[in-house]
Amino acid sequence: LFALKAGDKRVREYKRGGTTVTVKPGFDGCVSIHDKDVWIYCISQLVEGINRGREDVSRTVRFTAYDFLVTTNRPTNGGKEGGYERMAEAMERLAGTRIETNIETAEMRERQGFGLVDSWRVVEKKGGRMVAVEVTLHDWLYRSVQASQVLTLSPDYFRIRKPLDRRIYELARKHCGSQKQWQCSVVALHEKSGSTASIREFRRSLKQLVEADQLPDYKVELDAEVEVVKFKKL
Repeated sequence: LFALKAGDKRVREYKRGGTTVTVKPGFDGCVSIHDKDVWIYCISQLVEGINRGREDVSRTVRFTAYDFLVTTNRPTNGGKEGGYERMAEAMERLAGTRIETNIETAEMRERQGFGLVDSWRVVEKKGGRMVAVEVTLHDWLYRSVQASQVLTLSPDYFRIRKPLDRRIYELARKHCGSQKQWQCSVVALHEKSGSTASIREFRRSLKQLVEADQLPDYKVELDAEVEVVKFKKL
């Protein structure tokens, strides 16, 4: 659902095992994997509320902009290039990007189109800067949270700056699950990642990831002879 490159304005379509997903960009392009931080943060607030047994948990999440920026390892400065302005731009792309899918959530399957958030608004300002905001998530996502169809992520996830490295971490987290390791062919990983790079460029990026050895929770190995990537849980 999330583009690896900012400003991507292509319509993307994925098909696998009877499930189809079509991603259509908004005016400012498709939502990116760094924009996804807003999504992840809102989901974490919902999960925490549910775990605490709060009765006021709903699709609408209210939070302070500063806490979001600190939690997701973003700058807290103002201005056009500051963290507050970029957060607003991310929420615009989350609301503007449209998804069409027949994916099943909470044992319900229906074909529908929706934005990744239904709406967002600034509920408090100080000195022209947003202080508190509200984000209303789509029912499709809210059902997933209620059905506990959510994986935890390492807090260090927000320190991963390269978009492809983030996506590969997510894939490792999803497929390893409770297993100690998971392996995948380079070609299959390239397809799952949604990367627009050539397979040659993708392989080069994998080698850089392996050499850096900084992926949270996992050790990554690349077997160049058989073109297989192995993930081992630390």
